[in-house]
Amino acid sequence: MRKIAPLALIAALTASPAMARELATLTRLDDRTVELARTDSTPVTVWISTDPVLDKSDQRFAAASKAVALKLPIPASERRYVILEGKDGKTTVVAERVLPLQQGSNFRDIGGYVTRDGRTVKWDKAFRSGAMPLLTEADYALLDQVHLGAVVDLRAIEEREVAPDMLDDRTGALFLANDYSLKPLFAKMAKSGGENLYEGMEIMLVPQFRALFNRLLANEGAVVYHCSAGQDRTGIATALIYDVLGVDRETILKDYHRSTELRRPQWEMPKVDPADYPGNPILKYYAARADGQPPKAEPLYTPSGASHLAQFFTYIDKQYGGTEGYLKQKIGLTDADIAKLREAMLD
Repeated sequence: MRKIAPLALIAALTASPAMARELATLTRLDDRTVELARTDSTPVTVWISTDPVLDKSDQRFAAASKAVALKLPIPASERRYVILEGKDGKTTVVAERVLPLQQGSNFRDIGGYVTRDGRTVKWDKAFRSGAMPLLTEADYALLDQVHLGAVVDLRAIEEREVAPDMLDDRTGALFLANDYSLKPLFAKMAKSGGENLYEGMEIMLVPQFRALFNRLLANEGAVVYHCSAGQDRTGIATALIYDVLGVDRETILKDYHRSTELRRPQWEMPKVDPADYPGNPILKYYAARADGQPPKAEPLYTPSGASHLAQFFTYIDKQYGGTEGYLKQKIGLTDADIAKLREAMLD
């Protein structure tokens, strides 16, 4: 698998002069409490809502608050939104980016980031994740609250065979997947030596990415898209979405590298007997450790210390003239589609 870059080099690469651009964040402290953190102390009224729209049914938590940090009573079992209302009536919506699933891995809302032109990616439009074969009843109950319209599975046949999705069955969401084998991908990754790892994935995954962007354009409920770890194929898909929406690349890279801390490999693959699936390469990966424990999430850097996604952006820019060029040339989006996507996905 990937070699890990020296710690000093990783620290230097991840140290960025600009933090991910968010006006406010919600971080879960325990099963009953989240912490709201704001970037300024401008007085706001703080509301707790069951949806991203401020209305009379919402609960007012604080009025004219200047606090840059507040603890709010929001249970992990409830999908809630915090709405900050300024004196001028303008609102900022905040939600938990990382959903508090009991047995999920790397499940995140992609909303909340501010674009270069000052707009904000809407919450509850799209979620990224690792595989979800071991979700609990509480997990399904929480995900049922985000009104899913579609599940786009980016995984290969071998992965879906061992760990099939059940989220669509439980929620009534449309399920979309396209068949391909993981073996050529693994062979390419091994041959690359860990450099320029993602080159060619944008071709291999055209059917999956087309399905994903078509569902985002349809705007018929939230879309969940995922692979096994929720970091490589899912990371590329997320980067393409953010880039075309106008999120700056420093923020995109920072978000991409969060996968290392947010993955829970023990929930990405059920316990199965590899003998029942002879030649299945994904099981070789998940059974690679001699102690029988699931594999550890590895930093997403090349042996030379470069970010895999940063290398991919360089490649996309050179090969297609950027993300928009790729989406037009290979996915088939038009200028009108891209404008429609931005209107659907941005506040």
